[in-house]
This record gives sequence, structure tokens and C-alpha cells, in this order.
Amino acid sequence: MLWKTFRWAFAVTAVGLVGGVLYDGWTALGIVAVLAVLEISLSFDNAVINAGILKKLNAFWQRIFLTVGILIAVFGMRLLFPVVIVSVSARLAPHEAVRLALTDKERYQELVTDAHPSIAAFGGMFLLMIFLDFILEERETKWLGRVERPLARLGRIDMLSVCVALVVLLATAMTFATQAHQHGGHHADKAQTVLVSGVAGLVTYLVVHGLSGFFEARLAGDERGEATSGRPGLALAGRAAFFTFLYLEVLDASFSFDGVIGAFAVTNDIVLMALGLGIGAMYVRSLTVYLVRQGTLDDYVYLEHGAHYAIGALAAVLLVSIRYAVNDVVTGLIGVTLIGAAFWSSVRLNRATAG
Repeated sequence: MLWKTFRWAFAVTAVGLVGGVLYDGWTALGIVAVLAVLEISLSFDNAVINAGILKKLNAFWQRIFLTVGILIAVFGMRLLFPVVIVSVSARLAPHEAVRLALTDKERYQELVTDAHPSIAAFGGMFLLMIFLDFILEERETKWLGRVERPLARLGRIDMLSVCVALVVLLATAMTFATQAHQHGGHHADKAQTVLVSGVAGLVTYLVVHGLSGFFEARLAGDERGEATSGRPGLALAGRAAFFTFLYLEVLDASFSFDGVIGAFAVTNDIVLMALGLGIGAMYVRSLTVYLVRQGTLDDYVYLEHGAHYAIGALAAVLLVSIRYAVNDVVTGLIGVTLIGAAFWSSVRLNRATAG
């Protein structure tokens, strides 16, 4: 099972490392490897969250996630996304942005870094909504009961998660504007951009998640009708599966923002960046499928809780990074620590139940 699930990740690793050596010598091998490890460490919580969603899909859409989805993740987010950001933020033609990435790497890195506030606001708000909707929902299994029980009661208030997210966004934009104005920085005019990007992230979540939930509910109603006729229920398919897949892709994009920006601490070469982050993304996708096929989330019931707390932490890091630099090591350690704690709590629960 392990080899079958990860064989494509191993193949991509070999191709990526060889490609790095052919592109820029043996030094590139180390850079690509470091970037791959960076992506995996920052996105482990992504794999856990994705697994919780992917297990709802039928086998066909799971294959789409691992094939078409990985092309979107590697070439779309790790290669094309930074170029698009530079093109839009600097108002350059796409081919000019590509030329800049290949011939003037210092300027390219500067433009991507300059666009970071809007990127972080979009991704931070999208991830924050995922965390809030999870923590404010009443659920049978609770990991940190003293925290989750009162929050679940508060969650009965309609649209509370949206209200909280908007308050956080306003506070972030106002803080950014105040700090920039006090220091006379050239970012003072970007507070509005941060606000608009954050609202865009919020709206994207509501639309994609809402459509996915709508068609999932319709399918569930059809399945109940089939069950009364003696026909077994089906995994998500059709439009419900499509919008769930779309939700997964936007979720992956939001997770990848910090990895793409953080990769510039290692290299500003767009080719090496795509190779290293692409390898990492492939392992994250394979790990997602492995967790689904092994039923790991059912065996270790607190893993999803830990992953959602890690998402909340990542959302906070992204929003804070609009104004202050946050080391990627800190981001990775927070996620690994929270998921590790949830895993250990699950193990203890299983032992107590078995005893």
C-alpha cells in the first residue's frame, strides 16, 4: 500500500532532483531538496484536512485529485502563481513577468515580496474561515473540551464566523495602515488592498464551500431515497464532487501561499522553486490519499482537530506576516506540534478504549 500510494511521489522526486542538477549543477540538488522538505513540513496539516474532505469523494474524483489536481498544484500554484502575482501587481504583460523571473531574479523577488500583503490577506482569511467554521460547530468528538464546548455554544449564533473574520480583517488592515503611516512607508496606500484581498478570500470561501455543501446536501437527499429502495448510498459524484474538488484546490492554494513566499529565503530562481515545491506538493497529495485509504482519520479521531488548530495558527501567521516577518521554521513547528499532540491524544484514547 505504501509503495503503491507514494510511487509517483518517488518518481517525481527523482525527476526533480535530476532536473535540478541538469539545470544548475550539484548546488541545485541541495536547494531543491531543502525546498521539498520546507513544503512538506509546512503542508502536513494540509494533508490531514484534505483527507477529511477527500474521503467523501468517489474513486474517480480521488484519481482526479491526484492527477489533474497535482498538475494544478505544481504548475499552477508553484510555477504560474508567482508570475501572475508579479504581472498583476506590477502591471506587466505576462511574458514580461516571465522574462523578469528568468533574467532579473532580484527584481522579480522584490515584486513578489511587495505583493505579499494582498496574498497573505486572501489566504489568511480563507484559512481563518475554515478554522472558525470548525471550532464553532457542535460536534460529538471534542479534543480540548474546555475550549470547544463554549465555542460550540457560541456557534449557534448565525453568521458568527463571518462576523469574527471581518473584525479580524478590519483590525489587521487598520494596524497595517497605522504602522505604515507612522513610519512613512510606501505601503501606506496598501491598507485598502489588504482589505479588498481579505474580503475576496472570505467571499471565495463562502461561494466555493457553499456550493459544495449545497450539492452535497442534494446528493445526500437522493441517497436517502435510494436507501429506502434498497440501493446503497454513494460517495460524492457529479456536481457535488466537482465543487468539493474545487474547494480542495482553493484550500491547497491557500496553504501554498506561505510556502511560495518562504521559498524566496532559499532561492529566487523560479525553476528551482517549482521543482522543489512541486516535489513537496506531490508528497502532500500522496499522503492525503494514504490517510484516506488507511482510514487513519477514523482510527485517530483527534487528528482533524489538531489539523484545524494548525490551520487557525497558520491563518494568524499569514495575517501577522502582513506587517511583521515570521520565520517559516516557526510556522512549520506550530503545525507539527499541534498535529503531533492530537495524534498522541488519539493514541491514548485508543489505549483507554481498548483497556
